[in-house]
Amino acid sequence: MLNHEIRASEVRCIGDDGTQYGIISRQDALRKSEELGLDLVLIAPDAKPPVCKIMDYGKFRYQEEKKKKEAKKKQKTIEVKEIKLSIKIAQNDINYKIKHAREFLEEGKHVKFRVFLRGREISNPDAGKAVLEKVWPMVEDIGMREKAPMLEGRYINMMVVPKK
Repeated sequence: MLNHEIRASEVRCIGDDGTQYGIISRQDALRKSEELGLDLVLIAPDAKPPVCKIMDYGKFRYQEEKKKKEAKKKQKTIEVKEIKLSIKIAQNDINYKIKHAREFLEEGKHVKFRVFLRGREISNPDAGKAVLEKVWPMVEDIGMREKAPMLEGRYINMMVVPKK
């Protein structure tokens, strides 16, 4: 809330430079902010009496947005690549997919291996786990297993993350 939206009769007022004006009426605080050509902004509405600060609200919002953008820039997003396999996959196909998985892990991306169980294969999920257990030694040297092979719906998933 700012300026005339503030409903409290008395407020604790703080200047833009940190000057304490003490507990004054809302009208006096508004008058003081208008003299300085700034806005009266409600900072702590739950305090007794509420705390208001005299500041340039547009500049304050701009700096807050700038801080948010800077924090967002410093965030690291984790990219997850998915490698799909099947129970009846041939060894040369596994080698080809492992080559790509190794590239992803070297780039610092997480890799999710998925074995899709079709039709009657759902009754024997151990065969899908066996495929993932066959794949694991091929990426073990550059990755860590974050999630062991687990049945989730019609898929058996295993998550591998790059070693630090």
